[in-house]
Amino acid sequence: MSEPHHRQRRRQLPRGRLLLLAVFLAAAVFAGYHCLFRAPEQKQPDPEPLPQEEVPALSPEEEAAAEALRSHMERKPDFYTILLSGVDDHNGGSDTNILVAVDAANDAIYGASIPRDTKAIINGKAHKINYAYNSGGVGLLADTVSEQLGIPVDYTVQVDLRGFEALVNAIGGVTFNVPVNMDYDDPYQDLHIHFSKGTQKLNGADALKVVRFRHNNDGTGYGSEDIGRMQTQQAFLKAVAKQVLTVSNLGKVDDFVKIFQSYVETDLTVGNLAWLGKEAIAMGADAIAFSTLPNAWKSPYIYLDQEATLALINEHLNPYVEDRVPEDLNIPS
Repeated sequence: MSEPHHRQRRRQLPRGRLLLLAVFLAAAVFAGYHCLFRAPEQKQPDPEPLPQEEVPALSPEEEAAAEALRSHMERKPDFYTILLSGVDDHNGGSDTNILVAVDAANDAIYGASIPRDTKAIINGKAHKINYAYNSGGVGLLADTVSEQLGIPVDYTVQVDLRGFEALVNAIGGVTFNVPVNMDYDDPYQDLHIHFSKGTQKLNGADALKVVRFRHNNDGTGYGSEDIGRMQTQQAFLKAVAKQVLTVSNLGKVDDFVKIFQSYVETDLTVGNLAWLGKEAIAMGADAIAFSTLPNAWKSPYIYLDQEATLALINEHLNPYVEDRVPEDLNIPS
């Protein structure tokens, strides 16, 4: 099979990014992988079971329907969906979940935050979507997200919050614009968050507090609690990406690998990660964008806006060649 056309148009890399490619190569060698760069496999629909006995040939109408279904499930090249979950808020849960679409064919990475209070049907009953992780781990969470949005979750990545803190420290802290004044104390968790609005340098422990903040003790803050927190998380992840993809971090790859091995669980292989890292470096941090699935709050759940969510899926998250249609989604009302 010939190389996809986009490989021919890929822009030449600046010297700094070429050096970073060499670093990712070294990281793969450090991990002991023989196949250094291996594109991930895309999740395909389960094949229909083979018939136990001969069946009559399909009618022309049935053949047309089967071809339409095959076409509807045809996947784009080099397009992957990855569910990124921040785990353990000392309750064994996953309150931060972002569905990331990596479109290597078009140089784009897009993350859509999934509000933790999103209504979902789990094991036949209505729950908030983060219950899926508590009930059945990341597998059930991925299946729940896929069922609602009508698209597959190819891979999952679970990041322990201690790993987040370690990464920020490894890159020397992150300069970040804290969006609101933060004054919160929870003696039960020994959690104390006190930051003034504005740009400041955050170490790992401070960064973790900023991205966990929901509201002040007097109820002020974002005004939208989890939605505001997700926007801050998205902005902070973008700031981290910009800082990680710099020449100044060339000598820290061993540290990054050790952090990853200690605090991250994923079904991506090291070769897959090396390939994805190479692609991300080639794109640059400006290719990364975030949003939150469109929604409205009506106690006790967040309800996804079906029409707006479908539009967002087709614009940024859909791994299929054909647009998804309302019948593909299964969003509870």
